Amino acid sequence: MQLKPEEISKVIRSQIKYYDNAIRQDETGTVLMVGDGIARASGLLNCMAGELLEFENGSFGMAQNLEENSVSIVIFGDDEEIGEGQTVKRTGKVVSVPVGDAMIGRVVNALGQPIDGNGPIETTEFRPVESPAPGICDRQPVKEPLQTGIKAIDSMIPIGRGQRELIIGDRQTGKTTLALDTIINQKGQNMICIYVAIGQKRSTVASLVETLSKNGAMDYTIVVAATASESSPLQYIAPYSGCAMGEYFMKQGKHVLLIYDDLSKHAVAYRALSLLIRRPPGREAYPGDVFYLHSRLLERAAKLDEAHGGGSLTALPVIETQAGDISAYIPTNVISITDGQIFLESELFHAGVMPAVNPGISVSRVGGNAQIKAMKKVAGTLKLIYSQYRELQSFAQFGSDLDDDTKSRLEMGARIVEVLKQHQNAPVPVEKQVAILYAVTKGILMKVATEDVREYEAGLYTHLDSDAEGAAVMNEIRTTGALGEETEEKLKKVLEEYTDHFVATRPAK
Repeated sequence: MQLKPEEISKVIRSQIKYYDNAIRQDETGTVLMVGDGIARASGLLNCMAGELLEFENGSFGMAQNLEENSVSIVIFGDDEEIGEGQTVKRTGKVVSVPVGDAMIGRVVNALGQPIDGNGPIETTEFRPVESPAPGICDRQPVKEPLQTGIKAIDSMIPIGRGQRELIIGDRQTGKTTLALDTIINQKGQNMICIYVAIGQKRSTVASLVETLSKNGAMDYTIVVAATASESSPLQYIAPYSGCAMGEYFMKQGKHVLLIYDDLSKHAVAYRALSLLIRRPPGREAYPGDVFYLHSRLLERAAKLDEAHGGGSLTALPVIETQAGDISAYIPTNVISITDGQIFLESELFHAGVMPAVNPGISVSRVGGNAQIKAMKKVAGTLKLIYSQYRELQSFAQFGSDLDDDTKSRLEMGARIVEVLKQHQNAPVPVEKQVAILYAVTKGILMKVATEDVREYEAGLYTHLDSDAEGAAVMNEIRTTGALGEETEEKLKKVLEEYTDHFVATRPAK
């Protein structure tokens, strides 16, 4: 092959033209030791706390302890190919995750990488996992309701957009089901949902994604999964990653619902990580900053004012208790950070009351501000009647000679319990909740036998959809959110007519 001199000179000229004379400088360190997902490296003099560091084999870690002669690094992923003497270099960036509309409908890991087998996520925007919470002046009070579709919660323990409401209870009491029902009920509510699974079994996360898909909820949901088989650093970072994804939408003026399931496992992962990097242990071997671990996460939930777009980020953290002990270390920490808690009780669950919400200990510190006017009017006395019923019930079992007033309170209480029972994955629209709660608090339901209440309720919802007058009342409550005198009269008439018809058509016992 003959090369012409002019061709050679042309190639040399183009090489000289595009020659980049910039000197690239990377600050690198040397791995001193590695094991249990933790590495210690020397030589990273200017390393920042929380900085992303890259190892020789391409895996990443995060700088945690910045000591005089070394840096403790938590490794994201497998540490098998990382060895003593290898180099580790600074990236100059803090740990960030991809954000954007392309994330919606996907299942990702704690670093925002897809794990659902549906191909790569096309997004160019990133947000740091740790960022400061909105300031006091950037917020406005919580005043918009977030409808969960669960009668017991929307009536007695209402949640507002921008609130932090804790779901707490023993294992197998329906905490995750409560959270999933809330996500399912956000269909058509202009809400983006993010579910963060921390330390759960992979099979549990898979069935959860299937439930959401079956109910059409994956169209507006992101699932962030750091399962039990993954390392402590990934479980530790998962809720912050989910929060960063949510903040992106909040800053755009959108509404976001974030579920952290659960923060007990998150605290355990952080404890493991802290002990491995030799941080001094405190109470129950948790590190001293375990309160700050959750407070800096949950403070990022907010309802922004109009000047900042008016978006909101609502957080529903989940905490698992041991034998109903809410006075343990992590439960008391999270209770003190949140704006109320929904306490699920094992005894109620085993008695067949589902959702097993205990109205005595459960509270919402936002209260009626997070309810529509119609619900506030109907449910105002509900919690009081229910609490009185539970108290009377414990006394009534000792004596059979009860006066008429006590008997009627017990009868009404029994019907309230039946009305508040609900199947999973079956959220009830708020206007229908108003109708059934009106029927029970105003005594209309006293004509119906307690064992027939569930059947009555199912029939009532169908009747309200098919009956012209009932549908008009429902539409008015849905659009105005209020229950004026005229609407109340119409609702009362519809309920009384349906109740009389229902009782008349019951077979004789």
